[in-house]
Parts: sequence; C-alpha cells; structure tokens
Amino acid sequence: MGHVAVVGVGITRFGRRSDTTLQELASEAGRMALSDAGLDPEDVEFLAVGSMGGWSSESLPAVVVSEYLGLERAGSMRVEAACASGSAAVKVAADVVAAGGADVAMAIGVERMYESPIPNVVEYLGRAGNYFWEFENFGLTFPGYYAMYATAYMNKYGATEEDLSEISVKNHYYGSLNPYAQFREPVKIEDVMRSRYVAWPLRLLHCSPISDGSAAVVLVSERVARSLTDSPTWIRAIGSATGPSSITRRDDFLGFLAVRRAAEEAYRRAGIDPARPLRQVDAALVHDCFTIAEIIAYEDLGFARRGEGFMLAKERQTYIGGLVPVNIDGGLKAKGHPIGATGVAMAVEAVKQLRREADPGRQADIKNGVVIAHNVGGTGHYAYVTVYSM
Repeated sequence: MGHVAVVGVGITRFGRRSDTTLQELASEAGRMALSDAGLDPEDVEFLAVGSMGGWSSESLPAVVVSEYLGLERAGSMRVEAACASGSAAVKVAADVVAAGGADVAMAIGVERMYESPIPNVVEYLGRAGNYFWEFENFGLTFPGYYAMYATAYMNKYGATEEDLSEISVKNHYYGSLNPYAQFREPVKIEDVMRSRYVAWPLRLLHCSPISDGSAAVVLVSERVARSLTDSPTWIRAIGSATGPSSITRRDDFLGFLAVRRAAEEAYRRAGIDPARPLRQVDAALVHDCFTIAEIIAYEDLGFARRGEGFMLAKERQTYIGGLVPVNIDGGLKAKGHPIGATGVAMAVEAVKQLRREADPGRQADIKNGVVIAHNVGGTGHYAYVTVYSM
C-alpha cells in the first residue's frame, strides 16, 4: 500500500446558507482545494462525497457535486457514516489512492441541514440511533443520548455543569477567531449557565448547532505529492471501529468503546505510544457535538485518565499553550456541525495547523508534526481516528 498525502484543502463558511445550493457549497470548497493543490478538475480520478442527506433535496449528492466541479470522468460515490461521514469519505478516498486505484482523489463533505424544517432534522438525527428500540418507542433524540452520558459522568466523577461549560467557553473563544465559524462571538461561563436546558444537564450552549457547509481535501499518491510540493501533509494512519446499535448493549455511559478501538488502531499504525500519546501529538480536533463528548474524547484518546478529562478543561490545559490544544478551530460547538462536512473540515484544519497557516491566535506550536482528528458517528456507532503528520 502506498503513502497518501493531502496537497489541497478548502472550506466554506458554516452556518445557515440559504444563499446557495448543496452542489454550489460543495463546488466552492472543492474548487478552493483544487486551487490550493495546483491541480485541475480533469486531474481527479476519484471522488468520495460524505453526506448523511435525508434533509436535502439531492438524493444523489456525489453525482451533482461531480457535475458542478467538472469531475464527470472521475469515479464517485456517496459515503455515509452518520456524523462521521466526512472522515469516512476521507478514508475511502485515501484507501483508493493507497491501493493504486488513483493517483489523485478528492474527499468532499457537504450538508444543507437548513433545507428541512428543524423538527424534521431533529427527528432524522434521532433515527440515527437504534430506530425501533430507542426512537420509535421512546422518542430518544441526540440531546437525550448525550444527557445520559453527561449524567453518568457527573455522578461517577463529580463533574459539574460549570465544568461542561468550560468546553463551550474555550470553543467559542477559538470560533471567534475563525472566519469560517458559524458562531463568531466569545461566551462566558455565565452566558452558558443562563442558556435554557435542552435535556438536563445539557443546556443550549452545551450543544452544537444545525449547520450548512462544505469542506474538501485533495489526496494524492507519494509520486504526485513529491512533484507538487516539498512539504506535503501525510495521512499517517486511520483507525476505524463500529459500536453497538442499541445503547442497551453498552457496558457503561462513561466512554465509547468504538473510539478506544479506533484510537488503538490509529496509534499502532502511526507508531504512537497509546500510553503517552501527548508526547507525540501537537493538537487535536475532536467530536464535540455536545460538551460532554469532548471531555469523554480526552479520555478515550488517552489524553487523560478515566474520570479526569473534565479537569483538562477546568485547568485550561486544552488551550494553546496548555498540555494539548483541542478544537482550536471552534470545534463543532462554535464552528458548526454540517454532518457530512465535519470530518473533512477536521482534515482541513489539521493540514492548516501542520502548515502553520491557521488564523492569528489559533496556531498551535507544531513540534512533533502530528495532529489527530477524532470523528464520531451517531452516539458511538461509528468512530474514526485519523493521524495527520508532516
């Protein structure tokens, strides 16, 4: 299997994008990525489009995106892994290149969630759990799922609502420095604690928003990468795993087994010590669909011991200058969470960080040349951990 490099990245502004269509959004990010790579549409041999869909009028997004970008000669497919659809698309495109099926491939994540009424979007997301046992019979939606994780964690380890709010404060701060973020205003602990409850103990400002947006990356073989740039960003490893469909089959609500398995695989492939990953990692992008999810991610990725993740945020150790900067693009919480675009947006941010091209105030200190992206689909149903390196 060959080495795979990221040589081009592009991203649109996230938020309510009533000014554009799904294919126009994807084209905006895709053309930016091709320009960044110094390549033309006819150079692309394969396209993977991450899109959960359902709320969109386009049921064949890969086809319309290919047409808008001028990629009709390239093979294409839509990839779905719930909220991890973007990372799944990156993996599919990277695997095609690594296997020799293409020298140049693209992964594009795109979603227009506001195309449907919000109650429909909430229902469609709720169906991404176990439909029969959880949604149809008990009406469980995603805030409810993660509220169970939050209450279990708080009861076991003594974390508080204020501790959950520290994640919001950090991510909104960095989102205010990101021109592509959905929310560009910082918040204080008091602001978070004044916001209404959505599902106790999760308040509105503990939750990521509904979003429209797109992100794109150009992936190439080592031969092509060497011809385009002296400093490509490499996909060093991708770990993936799948968790139980029904939450009744999970041992506890204190972590995600699929994430731990995906991290173990990624660390092994990348040569990262799973007992001390922070000795080799400069920054991380983690799936903070709710603030509790980021805290759990710290522990599942081995950044903190079980029950101590909330202390990293409380002690500001996940800011730039701390133990490990996390979600310094604003995360899903402030940057936004257009489902299919999220994992690809993490790839874009990882590349920018490694190139030292992040916006002022958001650039991590790159010493080891390694950034990790952690993307979860559903409530731990899918997990992708990707290691990007210089």
